[in-house]
Amino acid sequence: MEKTDLKRIVSVSGEHGLFRYLAHGKAGMIVESLENGKRTTLGAHARVSALGDISIFTLEEELPLKEVFRKMAAELAGGEALSAKADPKAIRAFFDKAVPDYDGDRFYVSHMKKVLEWYNCLRQYASLDFADDEEEKEEAK
Repeated sequence: MEKTDLKRIVSVSGEHGLFRYLAHGKAGMIVESLENGKRTTLGAHARVSALGDISIFTLEEELPLKEVFRKMAAELAGGEALSAKADPKAIRAFFDKAVPDYDGDRFYVSHMKKVLEWYNCLRQYASLDFADDEEEKEEAK
């Protein structure tokens, strides 16, 4: 399985799941659902976030999502994470173990739920083996 480039994996506000960025077209951005492979064109007003651009707050710095996923995978031994519908106390307890230095004042349970959903989606439909920064630069060329 090829490595996942988080700069090409996007979350779309109001849409379920994650999408792989394919190209820009005249009508907008063309993406493909990781879950079912269905292609969609997103208009100019769609709120899109590349996972490679997202970080979480820790007590000392911001931790890129790629590193959060790696810490989660290590804690879970590559297994499935909690459901985002799990008890908020269980979710916090998991992040206390996986990313113990997260900033509890700025990294909310609602954020944690999104990270859990994204982790499980990537684990199931892509790969938790991420392209390193050098590999991402080569792919962009």
